[in-house]
Amino acid sequence: MTSPYENRAPDTWGDVTSRLIQRYPIDLDELVEVVLKCWRDIFSTTIGGRLRVGDDVQFSPQMMANFLDELIPVELAERYPATWRRQRSKNEKDLVCLLDDVFSTEIKCSSSPNDIFANRSYAQPSAPGTKPKDGYYLAINFQGFRVARAPQVTRVKLGWLDHTDWLPQISATGQQARLTPAAKLAKLIQIYPREGH
Repeated sequence: MTSPYENRAPDTWGDVTSRLIQRYPIDLDELVEVVLKCWRDIFSTTIGGRLRVGDDVQFSPQMMANFLDELIPVELAERYPATWRRQRSKNEKDLVCLLDDVFSTEIKCSSSPNDIFANRSYAQPSAPGTKPKDGYYLAINFQGFRVARAPQVTRVKLGWLDHTDWLPQISATGQQARLTPAAKLAKLIQIYPREGH
């Protein structure tokens, strides 16, 4: 698939992103509501019928991110079973759009206040038969338990990223990739909290 940003100057990327988000088939307020509901659901979960997440068990940021990765697609599939489903195979994105695969969405979560990270492989083109790395992304930042006793979702962004937007760690043993400053600025638009809310 051709990138919607191809041959576009970085100072026009914000307009492209706005148009892409306008086409996205979920109302943005509802998408935020789903993210926040899934976050609350993690804290209403008990383990073994007696241990409560947050009170008795404090999971690592990676585990909290994994919960969100699983719960958000399940919630949307329950609400809109003819439109959305969760990932079933490794070559699919986290949230699969049944009506048009272009809207299938990768979910990235981080306990960083401002940044989103991925495996360094995201900085490479997708190999045939593997998960597409270009396309829609839902990016969620949250507080870790080291920061707050009752951690909160601090930021939700939606947009489109291409594999060229990821910078792999320079170290040969580094397994992480971060976004380029230009992509971070113009290719993900903050939908929570919104200005004035």
